[in-house]
Amino acid sequence: MSTIVVSQFVTLDGVFEDPGGSEGIERGGWAFRFERGEEGDRFKLDEVMAADGLLLGRVTYEGFAAAWPSRTDEFGFADKFNAMPKYVVSSTLTDPQWNNTRVVTLDELRGLEGELLVNGSGQLVHALFERGLVDELRLMVFPTVLGTGRHLFGESPSELPFRLVKSTPVGEDGVTILVYQPVTDHDLGEPLA
Repeated sequence: MSTIVVSQFVTLDGVFEDPGGSEGIERGGWAFRFERGEEGDRFKLDEVMAADGLLLGRVTYEGFAAAWPSRTDEFGFADKFNAMPKYVVSSTLTDPQWNNTRVVTLDELRGLEGELLVNGSGQLVHALFERGLVDELRLMVFPTVLGTGRHLFGESPSELPFRLVKSTPVGEDGVTILVYQPVTDHDLGEPLA
């Protein structure tokens, strides 16, 4: 059975859109205006190295598939990213070209094995939360308010309570890593609405 981990870069006002600036959004590239330090870099490297596969929506998959296959690095991050299994939830992608990629449905996810890491993929993330499929939420929070852009969380059909399990400031600029786990019916002692 899979464990699904959602990991996102996010601003103080909840924007997760275009942290690296590759999407050409007016206020994109905000994550690289802050130093996350060696500890922040190590967190991201360890996260990928511990994952058994990537779980992505089609748009994020297409961006990654265009950028990553030709990359290498001294830490093995790119090699792992390129070699690991990639699962794409999509109704329109039919012939993925990036190696080790398989198109799946939401219903197939729990039948997959290992820890699946989700980056970006806003529409997929919303669907995963609505179905109670997220086992852990990792946010790297950057100390900026953009005032515009796509928010990680928007309207939701129900409340999504979380428990903070770890909080770690990294770098010199006030970046903070927050790790949450969803609160279940059992944790509350009563059913969620």
